[in-house]
Amino acid sequence: MTTAVTAYAATSATEPLIKTTITRRDVGPHDIAFDIHFAGICHSDIHTVKAEWGVPNYPVVPGHEIAGVVTEVGSEVTKFKVGDRVGVGCFVDSCRECDSCRAGLEQYCNGAGGMIGTYNAVDKNGEPTQGGYSGAIVVDENYVLRIPDSLPLDAAAPLLCAGITTYSPLRHWKAGPGTRVAVIGLGGLGHMAVKLAAAMGANVTVLSQSLKKMEDGLRLGADQYFATSDPDTFTKLAGSFDLIINTVSANLDLNAYMGLLAVDGTLVQVGMPEHPMELFAAPMVVKRRSISGSMIGGIAETQEMLDFCAAHGVRPEIEVITPDYINEAYERVLASDVRYRFVIDTASLR
Repeated sequence: MTTAVTAYAATSATEPLIKTTITRRDVGPHDIAFDIHFAGICHSDIHTVKAEWGVPNYPVVPGHEIAGVVTEVGSEVTKFKVGDRVGVGCFVDSCRECDSCRAGLEQYCNGAGGMIGTYNAVDKNGEPTQGGYSGAIVVDENYVLRIPDSLPLDAAAPLLCAGITTYSPLRHWKAGPGTRVAVIGLGGLGHMAVKLAAAMGANVTVLSQSLKKMEDGLRLGADQYFATSDPDTFTKLAGSFDLIINTVSANLDLNAYMGLLAVDGTLVQVGMPEHPMELFAAPMVVKRRSISGSMIGGIAETQEMLDFCAAHGVRPEIEVITPDYINEAYERVLASDVRYRFVIDTASLR
């Protein structure tokens, strides 16, 4: 048995997303069903829709920043009840048995089938997963997050990707009082990295191509703001940072940015450039610097992030739109014309 749900789907890499109907599975013993109230637009949605990370399984309903309210729970569900405020992020299942899953690192699942994405993946029943640009969803309770009451649902949605993508490396590399953190780029990910690092007590610097968002950056919690288009920036800031979070998906000269790290500093890549990057050994060898990567977070860490944001008043900067504006919103994301995250109000899809 399935339930018909209204959604917006991509049917090709070149056509606009269209309003359509999809089906959701019946609620199983360990499932919860919830009405989607808000869904964030992530640049990953656009990469997927436009087949920039490989050809997706069209039609695909994007959306992995999902917030809503529980409408039904399975007979063996213990974690949630009808009326709870909940969210779903970038994945809806994993093998549950590999070392990563047992360690709470489901995002790095290396079991059979690996992590099952919220959309453009195949679930354990062999059906394609479809995301949050829709009116409702059914998900196993073990992959659902509880949204604290003090977090508005519209603001909570982007935390489930943009929030955890930046929170996880900041926590892993121990950002906090006495640490110097630089954030490359002030977009959907970057603005969350600034807010979170500041809330953790770190000294925060924004490295952006120009100074046009400087007022925003300082308002969001940055202590300093520099333009990377100015060559003097790389001289002035040489050896300054313990941690650099690169949120940019463009191909930057990472060798120049490595020179900004102090001894034992780490540059963490969270943006995913389309093309290979060239990296020289010298900037790493001379100061024992490292380059690493980080991808979202596990379920427990994502819940920790939501609770942290609730406790510290951390919210994304959002622009709420209706579903019929999705295609225009995509164009604006590509033009960097959003401050800083679009969130779809899905009321008309419920």
